[in-house]
Amino acid sequence: VSTGNGCGHTLLTPHSGTLSSKNYPGTYPNHTMCRWRLRAPPGTSLLLAFGDVDLEPSENCAHSSLLLADPQAGTAYGPYCRNSIPSAPLLLTNSSTVTVLFNSTSHRSGRGLLLSYATSQHPGVQRGSGQEGSLTPPLTMCFSVYCPAGCKDIHGDIWGNPSQGYRDTSVLCKAAVHAGVIADELGGQVTLSREKGITLYESAFANGLHSKRGSLSEKRLIFHKVCCLLSPACDDVLEVAAFNASSWWHEVDALGQDRAWVAERAALSTTGHSWAAEPSAEAPWLELDLGTRRNVTGIITKGSSEQHDYYVMSYHVSSSRDGKNWRPYRGSSGQEDKVFEGNANSHGEVSNAFIPSIVARYIR
Repeated sequence: VSTGNGCGHTLLTPHSGTLSSKNYPGTYPNHTMCRWRLRAPPGTSLLLAFGDVDLEPSENCAHSSLLLADPQAGTAYGPYCRNSIPSAPLLLTNSSTVTVLFNSTSHRSGRGLLLSYATSQHPGVQRGSGQEGSLTPPLTMCFSVYCPAGCKDIHGDIWGNPSQGYRDTSVLCKAAVHAGVIADELGGQVTLSREKGITLYESAFANGLHSKRGSLSEKRLIFHKVCCLLSPACDDVLEVAAFNASSWWHEVDALGQDRAWVAERAALSTTGHSWAAEPSAEAPWLELDLGTRRNVTGIITKGSSEQHDYYVMSYHVSSSRDGKNWRPYRGSSGQEDKVFEGNANSHGEVSNAFIPSIVARYIR
């Protein structure tokens, strides 16, 4: 839990999380306080990673300070500020509960703080912002890190997309969310390789994040889904045996010509107009029959075309194994039906990952 008026972006889960001061990385406000109480499962201990501690310097850190308390061991760490920074980027406590306290008085400068944490079960936790360079990665081309929950909204940019890979200056854990290899609400282990860079990285909107268009880099980051180590076909595009829909639009254009926006036109490779429901339809749906039960790891949506400027901005997903009993997709949180962010124009493709994946024959 977090309390106080100085809390910024915060996502705390039992196994990992990310927290920052208000306005980070802009100057944190005067006379604020935030207290975060971190709790890990019994029998584990907390590993804290200092991504950024930039508090205005003062004697004994009196103007602004970061203090960590380990109540089980009766140990305190800090106070920290710009002239008294942590001695190491990682702090392994001997406790499953830690209190993080941030205070500010009157000051002029300072970005504030950015921290992440994980349990002792995940020693390869990324430091704060997740910059690849902050890891000092091994000399081998392939390596694995643990990304804490809450990296989607931290400060920093990503360049590239899931198919090309990412410019090596991208915020690593944020790129992992964009690539769909972890869910932001959970975090998780990420396996990736550093490969030769390319001339141009194209931007994309995926899993609720926009990436940037980037120029040449010496290296690039390629994420590997664990299932691909077991089954090389896990990233294949699934064949759709049949399309069905709640309704379809029978359009008569200005010249009196008929145009049928039927379900079969929903295939991503279709040129020209796509599927569209009857304009007056409430809660319309499109159904994909995969022919047999398959493991579905994500979905790509696209508008009808630039000529026919229609697209879906958001949607829910349901699945069925028999075409009769339907289960709404609730994602990793499991609390309520997940709303996926769709398209913002009629021509760009948008990817959304299913974490966990769906095993079903029918998808709506």
